[in-house]
Amino acid sequence: QTQLAESGGGLVQPGGSLRLSCTASGSIFSIYDMDWYRQAPGKQRELVASIDFQSNTNYADSVKGRFTISRDNTKKTLYLQMVSLKPEDTAVYYCCQRARPPWERTDYWGQGTQVTVSS
Repeated sequence: QTQLAESGGGLVQPGGSLRLSCTASGSIFSIYDMDWYRQAPGKQRELVASIDFQSNTNYADSVKGRFTISRDNTKKTLYLQMVSLKPEDTAVYYCCQRARPPWERTDYWGQGTQVTVSS
């Protein structure tokens, strides 16, 4: 029943900024921990940032200080603000709603949004 839709990706030059959004439907958004992942060609999917239902956050070392994860529970939206973008940030970015028994026993994933950092 949960559906996630990412948006905000695109082409940006090195040093630029971008804000990704993930809108949720079909769930009580505020009770779920949420993640941003990314996957570059030929690479494994990587956890970029996490935010729990109390808005505590964690970041991968590769993005710490440059990316900010946040959530707006009234809008059922997850955000990833990205600044000082580097070519190595190029990837498809996915949001994930983490399982939270007993309400939900499985993770849910969005379809992904492409971020390309290139001059």
